[in-house]
Amino acid sequence: MRRPSRRLCGTALAALAVLAPAAGLPALAQEEAAQTVAATQSPISLEAARRLLAQGDAAAASGNLPEARRQYDLARDYCRRLLGFYRDLSGSFRGLDARIPREMDQKGRQALELLAQTNLRLAALFRRQNEPEVAVPLLVEVVKVMTPATEEGRKAYQMLVEIGFATTPYTAGQAAATR
Repeated sequence: MRRPSRRLCGTALAALAVLAPAAGLPALAQEEAAQTVAATQSPISLEAARRLLAQGDAAAASGNLPEARRQYDLARDYCRRLLGFYRDLSGSFRGLDARIPREMDQKGRQALELLAQTNLRLAALFRRQNEPEVAVPLLVEVVKVMTPATEEGRKAYQMLVEIGFATTPYTAGQAAATR
């Protein structure tokens, strides 16, 4: 009877030897996954949205407005998706680990700024195509999410004044001081 017992122990030890290195795999897998998403051209990153924005800029500069619009629309879609993902992750970890919500909130702010920049470029493209009415919702969204106190918000509101949608110029607090 000792023989089967030895065989069983040997098998168990062999299995343990094979599985033991796997104990460190979850941490290693997380690091590799982070590097993979950051290093690739994944659409699930701020860098991918920035690349699309740059491609749209290049297309607009060369006069290929349909391609510029396509790239800007894709960048806008990526930013919106990222905003949702960051918001969901941030909310899921609130009260559990403050580092993760802080990181997700920071990335969310970056995605929001990128979305505002994309909307401004898309609105400028519509104005260039003599379609200012299509630019209005984009510009209003920029003012709403970035507020008129930011550079993007002021630019958007100024474009709304130039289009004729708004008539009162925003002087960034100077009007209140002169009254």
